[in-house]
Amino acid sequence: MEILLNFPLLASLAAIFFAQFVKVPITYIATRKIDWSLILSTGGMPSSHSAAVTALATGVALDNGLASSLFAVSAVFAIITMFDATGVRRHAGEQATVLNKLVTDFNTFVGEAKSWPQQEEEEKQKKLKELLGHQPIEVFFGGLTGIFLALFLHYLFIL
Repeated sequence: MEILLNFPLLASLAAIFFAQFVKVPITYIATRKIDWSLILSTGGMPSSHSAAVTALATGVALDNGLASSLFAVSAVFAIITMFDATGVRRHAGEQATVLNKLVTDFNTFVGEAKSWPQQEEEEKQKKLKELLGHQPIEVFFGGLTGIFLALFLHYLFIL
């Protein structure tokens, strides 16, 4: 049961769950629509990836110090993860948007063909996942979420 005492792990997992959950009210404020599917979705504000890796690095720093090799590894891991969230994954999402538009246009064309009405509705609705990566602001706030949540949990653990 030592794993239940691993503060960096617990802080990181808590940051993931918190960041995923808080996407629902943030989206509600922005759109006035409740979308519970965001809890299990990628992308959005704040970045749960950024929250997780910054909470992990913060937890490691609190447990082992800023001069430890373990902190260096976790900090570099956090930087790479957050860079990837705003780079490769974001661009993949933008490409998915373009491809989905092409599929929609193609499906409109195919819709005039005889066989289109007989196809299953599920087949007509296939779409690529567009919300893969994050805007830089989402990564920034995800990172802040992870740091502040780890500090808050550390404070609770030492009480």
